[in-house]
Amino acid sequence: MTATTIAAASADLHTAIGVRHAARSGRLTAPTAGLAPGHVQVNLVILPQALAADFLRFCQRNPKACPLLAVSEPGDWRLPELGADLDLRSDVPRYRVWSRGELVAEPTQLGPYWRDDLVSFALGCSFSFEEALLNEGIEVRHVALNCNVPMYRTQIATTPAGTFGGPLVVSMRPFKAADAIRAIQITSRFPSVHGAPVHLGDPEQIGISDLAHPDYGDPVPVHAGEVPVFWACGVTPQSVIAATRPDFCITHAPGHMLVSDLYNHQMAVL
Repeated sequence: MTATTIAAASADLHTAIGVRHAARSGRLTAPTAGLAPGHVQVNLVILPQALAADFLRFCQRNPKACPLLAVSEPGDWRLPELGADLDLRSDVPRYRVWSRGELVAEPTQLGPYWRDDLVSFALGCSFSFEEALLNEGIEVRHVALNCNVPMYRTQIATTPAGTFGGPLVVSMRPFKAADAIRAIQITSRFPSVHGAPVHLGDPEQIGISDLAHPDYGDPVPVHAGEVPVFWACGVTPQSVIAATRPDFCITHAPGHMLVSDLYNHQMAVL
């Protein structure tokens, strides 16, 4: 790829490579919902190799919250199965750096934090199934409002593995009853990007006291006659990190995703 081609791609937030280059150059630091339509967006967890086996088992035991798409070799900043021109150190618009369960930084580049023992885990994201909902004419409220999806910590426990365990995080989208039924049918075809919902209706039944105050993301209105529908969320590892307090790890900032070259339709099970 020539320098001219890269510059052109970097200016185009409708392409996966364009979004990655915009993040890499520091021109994109905002959430990625709605960017690079059709492409799979990815949750990211980066851990020291000493913790990688435990986290891999955690993903295997909690596939709805942590649908695993790819794992890197230790110290490797590439994931070629997700994109040939992809750099995990720079291609996410905003990262989170954690120390003993505390958020200590939100950089846009990982250069000062990168280590040769780090293993990266790419997890599926619900932004992928949203395209299928929109194609069916179903409104996705946070997309319509051009804001981040609301996400909540719940009282639902994940299945622990080694040092990892903690509360499930869910994302919420409100629908009219008929659209909620259709949304369940559609998202059930996408198990590698969270699949079917884990709950619908009364949020207090899963430990959410106020939908107007999400733990992550932005609040969206739930209109009269609408049902809140909740999906397992790839931010769950961040609540687990806060609960289990590993010495060091890195994640994406909620809503600020890694955009891959994969297509959403490839995630569907027919």
